[in-house]
Amino acid sequence: MKNYDVVVIGGGPGGYVAAIRCGQLGLATALVDEWLGTDGKPALGGTCLNVGCIPSKALLDSSHHYHNLAHLLPAHGITIKGASLDVATMLARKNKVVQTMNRGVAALLKKNKVTAFSGHGRLQAGNHVAIAVHGAAEEVVAAKNVIIASGSVPIDIPVAPVDGRSIVDNTGALAFDEVPKRLGIIGAGVIGLELGSVWNRLGSEVVILEALEDFLPAADRQIARDALKAFTKQGLAIHLGARVTGAKAGKKGVSVKYEDQAGSKALEVDRLVVAVGRRAFTDGLVDADVGLAMDDAGRIQVDELCRTSIDGVYAVGDAVKGPMLAHKASEEGIAVAETIAGSKAHIDHRTVPWVIYTHPEIAWVGDTEQQLAEKGIASRSGSFPYRALGRAHGSGETNGFVKILADAKSDEILGVHIFGAQASELIAEAVTAMVFRASSEDLARTVHAHPTLSEAVHEAALAVDGRAIHM
Repeated sequence: MKNYDVVVIGGGPGGYVAAIRCGQLGLATALVDEWLGTDGKPALGGTCLNVGCIPSKALLDSSHHYHNLAHLLPAHGITIKGASLDVATMLARKNKVVQTMNRGVAALLKKNKVTAFSGHGRLQAGNHVAIAVHGAAEEVVAAKNVIIASGSVPIDIPVAPVDGRSIVDNTGALAFDEVPKRLGIIGAGVIGLELGSVWNRLGSEVVILEALEDFLPAADRQIARDALKAFTKQGLAIHLGARVTGAKAGKKGVSVKYEDQAGSKALEVDRLVVAVGRRAFTDGLVDADVGLAMDDAGRIQVDELCRTSIDGVYAVGDAVKGPMLAHKASEEGIAVAETIAGSKAHIDHRTVPWVIYTHPEIAWVGDTEQQLAEKGIASRSGSFPYRALGRAHGSGETNGFVKILADAKSDEILGVHIFGAQASELIAEAVTAMVFRASSEDLARTVHAHPTLSEAVHEAALAVDGRAIHM
């Protein structure tokens, strides 16, 4: 039986990052991952790399270019006649991006002396891991420490059973071989909005059915209101308070039944995407006699350092509590690796940023005004619109704003919320500021280059004290 200091189960952004850091720290490390690509070869990177973050962003980028041909470039004096769309080429590019990243992860593991097993890993008593290797017999390895990074899978709903053809989950929605004339989406969350944006830009009539009455309830209310207006103007038909009661695939498409305040309604679409969220993937992961504590949602219970109820066993990412975000999983993986190596580790979930890659983008970190009010924390806010930025006018990206919330007494930044172009990049400055417990005055006194979109952050910080210059 082979022995390792650490065995990682799962090769997604939580697992492979943890394995690399363990390797850097001199720990004998193995990683077990069962994902296979369309070519039947190991495809490291988990959901994020294979059917999530990376391929969706590739298609978002491609579709945005196509959309700009008709809607943005003419204003720049650029007209292209006869532009056409080749979905097959677009998908091939997306697949190439994924395969390139797959190879990159494999190379990084090899560089850091991590042994990679392609197969299903299962935790057994005594911190043994049984590995059902693809194409070979099961083998068992021993580990001083085990890190479970098994990720998550889409939530299925009985009223709309996924068949992989007409009714699909996010994986299927990344591989349509043609643009659906009419596309239905169940769920107006991150996945639904991003996938809806892709196919809407390419010409689909997109209808999104959201059971909740509020749009993006986790986001700042002002941002949610402005985003709903913007997405509706782009052509996304978003129906709130619409609970799907049934969906049936037929020869000509999918018949969807739903209920809202007006009563029962019907919708006919060519394809239907089920995007109602994800759940922790822990199926067949642990032998029954191990005694690993789980919560009611099927997640592995952990403490603040990601330690489970079993000595030497840790869990990170989507398999545990907290937001299902790739970067959150990676940071947890690094913290666990350093804990195992004997270092002090700290995970500040308060400063984990959220991003929705629509256009305009949505990004935030920290609390919203509503959350601060619920906590009884008095705050001051400052906002600044993109339309007052010279760079925004130059690039034609004037829709959006930056909002900063600071403690009313100490002026410490408690939340930053951005709706606008490049929000996913701009939020990093806010995260850094919050990590160092900066005040809005600190950001206000930080020189920002002109002309840039980042000036909106600077001006919003000034606005907290009522002294924005360009507003």
